[in-house]
Amino acid sequence: MDKIDRMRAFALVAKNASFTIAAQRMGRSARLVSKYVADLENALGVQLLNRTTRVVSLTDAGATYLTMCEPLLDGFDELEERVRNEQASLRGAIHISAPTGFGALRLTPSLARFAAKHPSVEIDLKFSDRRVSIVEEGLDLAVRIGPMRDSSLKVRQLGRMPLVVCASPAYLERAGMPSHPRELATYNCILDGNMTEPSVWRFNIDGHDEAVQVNGRFRMNAPAGSARLAKEGAAIARCPAYTVSDALKSGDLVELFAEYRISPYIVAALFPQNRRLTRRVRELLDHLAGDPDLCPDGK
Repeated sequence: MDKIDRMRAFALVAKNASFTIAAQRMGRSARLVSKYVADLENALGVQLLNRTTRVVSLTDAGATYLTMCEPLLDGFDELEERVRNEQASLRGAIHISAPTGFGALRLTPSLARFAAKHPSVEIDLKFSDRRVSIVEEGLDLAVRIGPMRDSSLKVRQLGRMPLVVCASPAYLERAGMPSHPRELATYNCILDGNMTEPSVWRFNIDGHDEAVQVNGRFRMNAPAGSARLAKEGAAIARCPAYTVSDALKSGDLVELFAEYRISPYIVAALFPQNRRLTRRVRELLDHLAGDPDLCPDGK
């Protein structure tokens, strides 16, 4: 029995916490995948997985082995792919995580253009507004917007995304137009729960980064929800430009303090430091970084 198959079976079971899902991804039966893992454990003389009727989890030895074997599997995949496909079309699956709003509005059209050029590539896109663990969830890369705080991951910049403070004409007529960012403390503002400091909005005032304390009745964890609430005239919002660009063009929203915008957030793809990227993932990264329609607001 091939050791690579044993290692691959173990890695897929570990990352998906399921023999059934691992078997589906390998195109094998769950019984055979279970045998692969058992044979690997017997060969190593250690238990890699804890098994119950409901839960599959890693032992300490299993966690160590997974960390060591994944780069080997990636390298083997890369070797095969280079030999087989260097002059042929790309093929295989790419597993991606992205924020819900940005993923639906901006990333999916770009992925569609990439997929049209590479019909043998499969795209597995998962939307999530939480910071998922790329390694634990078996992802090739994650697209994120904002400060890149995880130093354990490599970062490939894809574009820039301004933060826009905006409100509807109806709200401004009712509450009055603020003349300076510091006046926002007296207005009803929408707090973004994804931010490290939801009640602190930053502006570039006289060449300096200045923090302005804001308050409000609404707290959201999705930028698209904040944009829609502002459009309905409920409060003032601070949103990534992609969520409000159409409303700003139509006049349904009015940007406030454009002259005080801080430096745009970075839109980036993150992937593990120790992982050798397959050709299909490298090609996708190049495509996204060169797509002018992915982040047109920040270019």
